[in-house]
Amino acid sequence: MHGPTSVRAILRAAAAAAAILAAALAARADLDSELIARARLFPSLTSGVTAIHRDNSGRYVVLTERAGVLMFNAKGEPAGHAPVDSSPASSIAFGADMDLDDQGNIYVADRAGNTVQMYAPNGNLDHSIHIAGPTSVASLGGGEVAVASLRSPKLVTVFGAEGHVVREFGEPEKIAGRDELNRYANIGRLCRDSSGRLYYSFTYLPEPTVRRYDRYGYSDFQLVVSTADYVGASMSARKTIAREEGPQRSKGGPDLHVMLGPVAVDPANGDIWLAIGGRLLRYRADGAELGSFLIYTPDESRLVASAMLLESGRIVVASSALGVFDLPRPASSAP
Repeated sequence: MHGPTSVRAILRAAAAAAAILAAALAARADLDSELIARARLFPSLTSGVTAIHRDNSGRYVVLTERAGVLMFNAKGEPAGHAPVDSSPASSIAFGADMDLDDQGNIYVADRAGNTVQMYAPNGNLDHSIHIAGPTSVASLGGGEVAVASLRSPKLVTVFGAEGHVVREFGEPEKIAGRDELNRYANIGRLCRDSSGRLYYSFTYLPEPTVRRYDRYGYSDFQLVVSTADYVGASMSARKTIAREEGPQRSKGGPDLHVMLGPVAVDPANGDIWLAIGGRLLRYRADGAELGSFLIYTPDESRLVASAMLLESGRIVVASSALGVFDLPRPASSAP
C-alpha cells in the first residue's frame, strides 16, 4: 500500500509527464503547416466516402459506404456509376474500400456482403470473390487482387484471376492476449505504389504503423509513428485494448480507437502520406519525416480524412461526414 510520500511522488511524476506531453504537443503544433481547402468537389457527395481513385481516362471513381461507386469526369460532372443494374447479385451492401487496375476495372471490398466485387469500367459486374469481412483491396495486375479482411489468419490474402487463393502473407502484431481481439486489433487498409508494392496500414495499433510488402509477401520496410505528441493517444489505445480483454469488454465486438486513417503513396517520388485525425503526415520512402499539415475545409473546419488521392497539383481529401475537398499541394521538402 502506498504511503503519503509515495502517493505525492506518483502525483508529481504524473504531473511532470503531463507537462512534458503538453510541451511536446505545443511544440508540434508550432511545426505544423496548414492546408486550407480551395473548393469542395463533387457537391452531390455529402457523406460516407471511403475511397477515391482516378482512372487512365481521367475519370474520378469514388466509393461510398451505401450508394456504391460514383464516377465523375475531369470537370467533376457525373459520368456513371457501379453497379449499373440494381440486382441483388451486383449490389454493394457496405463499400469499405476500392481499387482500380490499369484497364479501369473496379474492385470493391464489400464488408457487409462478404465479397470483393469486380466491375468493368462501364459499371457492369464481372465477377465476385467470396471472403469473410473484407476491409480493403488492392489490384496487383495480372488478374491478381490483394485483400485484407476481418478473419483471415494472415494480414493479406491474394486471389488469382479465377478467384482462388494463391498465397497469404503478413504476420499480425501481438498486441492482445485473446486471439479474436488480437486479430481485430490488426485490421488494416491496403494501398500500392507505382512499382506495385503493397502498403498495409494498421488501423488500430496504438502506434500508427505502415508495413511495406512486395507482391509476393516479402517485407522490406516498416514505418512506426512514435513521436512524443502521440504518446497520450497511444497510451489510451493500449488501455482500451486491455479493457477489451476483460469482463468489461464491449458488447457486439471490440470498440477500439482508430489510430491511422487512409495512407497514400505519391506515384511521382514515393513519398508516403498518412492521415491521422485532422492531420496529414508526409514521409520519404525511407521513413524520414518531411512535414506535418493540419487540414481544413474552405470555411476552416477541421477535416478528418476518410480517403485521399495524391495528384500533381493538389491533394483530394474526403471526409466521411463533410464531403470531398481540393487541398493545395505543399512544395516538396529538401531531402
